[in-house]
Amino acid sequence: MLKNVILQQKEERDNLLKQDYQKRCVQAENKDFLASGLIKLITGPRRAGKSVFALQMLSTQNFAYLNFDDDLLLKNFDENLVWQYLLEVYPNFKYLLLDEIQNLAAWDVWISKLYRRGVNLTITGSNANLLSSEMATVLTGRYLQIEILPFSFQEFVEYKQVNTNAVTPTEKAELMQQADDFLQYGGFPETLLSRNILRNYLSSLFDSILLKDITKRYKVRNTSELYNLANYLLANFCNPFSINDLVNELDLGSVHTAKKFCNYLAEPYLFFYLPRYNSKLKLMQKAPQKVYVVDAGFITARAFELSKNLGRLLENLVFIELVRRGFSTQNTLFYYRTRNDKEIDFVCRKAHKVTELIQVAYEISNPKTLKREISALTEAAGELHCNNLLLLTWDEENTIIENNLTIRILPVWKWLLNNKLR
Repeated sequence: MLKNVILQQKEERDNLLKQDYQKRCVQAENKDFLASGLIKLITGPRRAGKSVFALQMLSTQNFAYLNFDDDLLLKNFDENLVWQYLLEVYPNFKYLLLDEIQNLAAWDVWISKLYRRGVNLTITGSNANLLSSEMATVLTGRYLQIEILPFSFQEFVEYKQVNTNAVTPTEKAELMQQADDFLQYGGFPETLLSRNILRNYLSSLFDSILLKDITKRYKVRNTSELYNLANYLLANFCNPFSINDLVNELDLGSVHTAKKFCNYLAEPYLFFYLPRYNSKLKLMQKAPQKVYVVDAGFITARAFELSKNLGRLLENLVFIELVRRGFSTQNTLFYYRTRNDKEIDFVCRKAHKVTELIQVAYEISNPKTLKREISALTEAAGELHCNNLLLLTWDEENTIIENNLTIRILPVWKWLLNNKLR
């Protein structure tokens, strides 16, 4: 039985390798990276393209493959037999790809054994904290982590073969039409060719993540509380929230339960929580956080609002792009409120220095809107000692000098396509 499962998975692997896939922008698939004896840990949400990225990386190599999203493999797993059959099915393999490894009980112990034997491992998984925390415990300093999120706008337009150097009105209209599509429907690969399936597909994927990656794994008893929280956060994307607010509004019972469920929802890359910047750590931990969704497709698929909130969708898009570019909500990316309670959407920091302030506004043709955004940036610039100021809009481009500070105004599509910022 076990050998048959491995043979069937080899057929699946070979069929996948024959497909023509969009090349990802992650700069990690070079030969030095692949040849490294360190474990390659590829994480990200389900169906974002982790397996495809791993296959692209290994496509020219002799590699063995196991997919742990297979109940037959999990039910019949025996590490000694698996190793024996791998050697039979994949003679002299040089690399071993283990897909969705978090589904295997005590996977970290087995990985540790393989690593000690000198097996060159590539691992994919859909649970950020579980994988990285256990890998850090078992194999400190012996792995490299790559995050694969749904398609970026750069990858999206390459896939759609859109001319990004738009000159004529027709070319510009096509680019803006695709930007609007991406803003509202996101970049999950399997939805790109058939946007009409998006709501059904992503709504089912959202439920599947809640069920497989959270409810079953953590044996959540009161699933209605978890689902209510997930739907609440989805409806309130880009808004600040506090744990006490969640307890009161959703009747979650306790602060402990609310914190636990919020952590559960972040682990499979459904939600990100952005802290408010403060030089004092205790004050930062007490302040409300803002919630963002990994892809706009989930928002559209499960929308509770009767009208589209393009401003919040734009802010969410910018946040996810900043995460793609390596910023972390743990120590390099924040939001901020000035002493006069003016909000800055994103504070970017490197080491201990604030390097850029980013404000997002879909439309600034109203002078009051423009004045509000500029005022917030200049005020925050003085408080945080940063003069690198950026205002991202849907389609406005300009440079403004205010209080001896230069503020760049860029259309978001141009910022998204600027590879130098990656």
